[in-house]
Amino acid sequence: MEKKMNMTTVDTPAGPFTILASDDNAVRAAGFTTDTAELLRLVHPSLRAEPRARPDLGSVTDAVRSYLDGDVAAIDEVTVEQHTGGAFLSHSWDTLRHVKPGQPVTYTQFAALAGRPSAIRAAATACARNAVALFVPCHRIIGTDGTLRGYRWGLDVKKWLLAHENTTDS
Repeated sequence: MEKKMNMTTVDTPAGPFTILASDDNAVRAAGFTTDTAELLRLVHPSLRAEPRARPDLGSVTDAVRSYLDGDVAAIDEVTVEQHTGGAFLSHSWDTLRHVKPGQPVTYTQFAALAGRPSAIRAAATACARNAVALFVPCHRIIGTDGTLRGYRWGLDVKKWLLAHENTTDS
């Protein structure tokens, strides 16, 4: 089967948000950038293809716009497709999708939610290796002391996302 990908960028208050998705709208990479090459590097080689620019990705673009308009749960049902070599990463990404908007958890709490309370560094690695920002909401994970920790797209973006989710209905 030939691999195909589509790409679009949505303007957001936190900056341009680019999405790479399969023809059936499974998001393979997403981030607050217009650098398609940077996003392509995040896509697992088995899923990687040269993306075709599209003005809109249908239901995926609609979900992002709804999220930006205040329906922060709109992104929850978007299909994502990212592969790893490890079961814990995949499980952690699934777990992240259950962290509710407006209710961030610490890395320690995230490790416990993922079923490995002592695997705090592995939980942090799952956040760092997440290719589909926003849809797998690693921005909802914070430091044990409540401070914001690293985010691939910058702490200003993470701060905006958390504030947006905290002031809207979820």
